[in-house]
Amino acid sequence: MRDTFRIAAQRSPKVMNLKQVCFRAVRKHFAAVGTEAVLDLPSPLIRDLLPHLTVCQLDELQPSLNQRGISTLSGWLGILQDMCGPNHVIDLHTEEEAKHKVMRMLFTLVFYSFTNPFVKQNITNLNTPSFLLAAAKCIRHFFLSASLHKRLQGLTAEEQPLLNLLEKRIRSVGVSQCIDLSKRKTQTALYVLHRLLDHGVAKELVVHVQCPIVLAWLLHGRGSQYIHPKLMNLMNSKKPSCSSQAASASADGPSCSPGLKTRTSEVHDDEVTPCKRSKLDFVSAEEEESQKANLTVDPHILCQTFSPCDGPSAVACPWGQIDCLEIRQCGSDSLRVLSSALPTFFCLRSLTLHSFSTFKDSDVLGLARALKQLSDSSRSSLTDLCISILPYTGLMEILLDASPNLTSLHVEIQNVMWGPHFSPQHPRTAESDMSAELPLEKLTVKVAELQTDLQFITSVLKRSPHLTSFHVAGMRLPTGSSQSQLLTTLSESNHLLRSLNLEDMKLSDCLPEILNLLKDCKLEELCFNDCRLLEKWSNKEESLQHLVAALKAVPSLHTLSLAQNRLAKNVCVLAELFSGGSASSVNRLDLSSNFIQPSELMEFAERLKRHHPPHHLTLDLRKNPGDRDPDTWNAAMKGLRPFCVLLFEGWISTDTMADHISNM
Repeated sequence: MRDTFRIAAQRSPKVMNLKQVCFRAVRKHFAAVGTEAVLDLPSPLIRDLLPHLTVCQLDELQPSLNQRGISTLSGWLGILQDMCGPNHVIDLHTEEEAKHKVMRMLFTLVFYSFTNPFVKQNITNLNTPSFLLAAAKCIRHFFLSASLHKRLQGLTAEEQPLLNLLEKRIRSVGVSQCIDLSKRKTQTALYVLHRLLDHGVAKELVVHVQCPIVLAWLLHGRGSQYIHPKLMNLMNSKKPSCSSQAASASADGPSCSPGLKTRTSEVHDDEVTPCKRSKLDFVSAEEEESQKANLTVDPHILCQTFSPCDGPSAVACPWGQIDCLEIRQCGSDSLRVLSSALPTFFCLRSLTLHSFSTFKDSDVLGLARALKQLSDSSRSSLTDLCISILPYTGLMEILLDASPNLTSLHVEIQNVMWGPHFSPQHPRTAESDMSAELPLEKLTVKVAELQTDLQFITSVLKRSPHLTSFHVAGMRLPTGSSQSQLLTTLSESNHLLRSLNLEDMKLSDCLPEILNLLKDCKLEELCFNDCRLLEKWSNKEESLQHLVAALKAVPSLHTLSLAQNRLAKNVCVLAELFSGGSASSVNRLDLSSNFIQPSELMEFAERLKRHHPPHHLTLDLRKNPGDRDPDTWNAAMKGLRPFCVLLFEGWISTDTMADHISNM
């Protein structure tokens, strides 16, 4: 095979198809060829071969290739390009990043047999136990779809080794559908969840559905001492007796004495006797309807029921702990379940709540009371809170007051009513001190209001001297007002800031404050996205030169984003970031959606050639009209490639709306 490849490589371009034939043959007959024969090829041929290999072949060869100093990145990127399409931008630079993304995307598709052109085309290579086991070694999140019962059922039978591996690898579990606790077939989903959350290492839970009783089941015993009354009744009423379990086991199966176990129970059984697996999946429809079959939602009894006996006794099932909780469809009912559990949820470190509609005031106040009880306990671990959508900015103050130990807060606010929003039913707590220092390190505020209370935002910033990351988007001020006070506050109060992201706000009248902020700062990431920077500058080129000079004086800055700022022809000035003796250390520059024409990109490229960036520059040029003059655009891109990683996914100039939005 080595000689065949060498001959093919030496042929003229017209005969080079022989090389491709050989590559396809290696892919098809990889098992017969053997890994040693592939590894014996010259390094250039191996690199050419990589994009033609299957996922499992790449995974198998990667350790040995790495030992030879050969990266499999091109192979994984080729698979991603086939999966996502030729116009999809892939911003990945290491083989591990690319491999993990491939495995994450493919595992769920293959495991649940979801339709996908790439999977359909490669189903022979993917629908195998070896692929699922290989992918399971990479993934950290398991997406549980209760309706696809047959696939979950396989994890308790012929695919038990896969479940064992997932138990050791999965860190985060997502529940995508409501689980009907009254139906016998959903016990398989409950058992899988029990294995991952209690026996496994998963400590992060993502709930995608509005289903309060399922949320209560998921939280039960996994950190909070709260016991939901309805769930307790359900567990007790559906708990099978020992005799009924014994009847469903084989004749020589051991007896059992299960009981409901919770973290707060004073009775702790050191050992339980597991029953042999009952035939849960072969219950007749008549039994299902008449509820004659045994039904339980107690995870520990389910574990005894599903697991085969390994001996006369076994150690009692553990309880897991959830330290990161995300609820993506958090309605009032789910929020009430959570608020009841929060006061004793001492292990909870991160809480994320999303609602498709705006939260009610009463719901947020109930949450705040629960958070206050938790923080007052002095045992709270909660440091990260993310909540959307709040009806007005003032509720952010109430949440901060309720959780004074937060180090990260992310809020999204939506209110289209004029004027301040305040109601007597929102009293401040007597012990509240809004001048007290906050330990906040990360703060994100996304606003959709006709007018935003800038004074409140600046007061929070003044109380947060430890802030390292600040992201604010969408702030609208009254006519005649300026965002200059926000920038001044950042300069005076937040000297530890490393990441600053100002988005969808008017900053064209704030150049002096921006320049002052950049003096002696320690910023590593700076984003002015959709900030209309040049809108009011009388001399746009000169003002942009002042900004570039200030940016060059920040030695820690490595990421700069000026997306959606209508830079157009003025983009050429940015090439001066890397000119002179004090070139900027920026290695990632986002110029997307700036209506940069091909001729303007060509001039930018020519200037950048004269002043190469000191580091390989990742340059984002997405959503710029390159198709206005494809030859010039491609020539400019070719000139940039030797020292830039280019991100560009094309532009359709006939889409006049996209054209207008970028240039308005």
